Amino acid sequence: MRALETKSLTLSYGDTIIIDDLDIAIPKKAITVFIGSNGCGKSTILRSLARLLKPQSGSILIEQDSISKLPTKEIARRLAILPQGPIAPEGLTVLQLVKQGRYPYQTWYRQWSEEDEELVNRALQATGMKELADRLVDSLSGGQRQRAWIAMTLAQDTDIILLDEPTTYLDLTHQIEILDLLFELNENEGRTIVMVLHDLNLAFRYSHHLIAIKDKKVFAYGKPEQMINPKLVKDVFNMNCDVTADPLFGTPMCIPHGKGRHIMNEVKKHHEFIYS
Repeated sequence: MRALETKSLTLSYGDTIIIDDLDIAIPKKAITVFIGSNGCGKSTILRSLARLLKPQSGSILIEQDSISKLPTKEIARRLAILPQGPIAPEGLTVLQLVKQGRYPYQTWYRQWSEEDEELVNRALQATGMKELADRLVDSLSGGQRQRAWIAMTLAQDTDIILLDEPTTYLDLTHQIEILDLLFELNENEGRTIVMVLHDLNLAFRYSHHLIAIKDKKVFAYGKPEQMINPKLVKDVFNMNCDVTADPLFGTPMCIPHGKGRHIMNEVKKHHEFIYS
């Protein structure tokens, strides 16, 4: 079953076409990750899936409904997006930020409810932000701030969550914490997670479904263990590498070649020559 789907989708900024005639299918209740070189259009695709960017042509379906024909609040009840580097208004607390996730459900006849309160508290608890609810967002560390934004998207209570580089600017510990959290949301609650990630090994480890973008189109897609090999990495990223199995999870692990490897080999040969 498909959560999101594009048909002959073309995206552009002005006269510059970024994505051309794109057909993709995002499986429901799975974690899908877009990979590709910088500037290939991954974030542009994500923005279009959330109707933040109007297509030049083609269509986007959310659970078989045309996204262009749905009211904005209806989309916000079915899909949440966390863009890259979001900025909160100055002086906003974590609790106030997370409450913004309930905005799509507010109407003139339905104001703040017990259900809203419960979902906000649940989001704070799930992200480990409950004890920091009264802190100003501006005062948080990078990892805490990212968790606060994810809590807001959780409070929105959508089946589909889109995240544009959610681990950018975070240290490795916080990257793993964020991705573990998203993995648990998928495993325990069946949320459909769609992400853009730059770290290939993290993308391979946490995704059920990969989509590689190159030359304005889908270059390859499928399960990481079935599609990732040195040739694909070379074709998509122009990088030579070895691909082996992650010793902990068995997922593909990319080991880049590079000058450092060549230099170390030369040093080793030099030492062997001297001491032989």
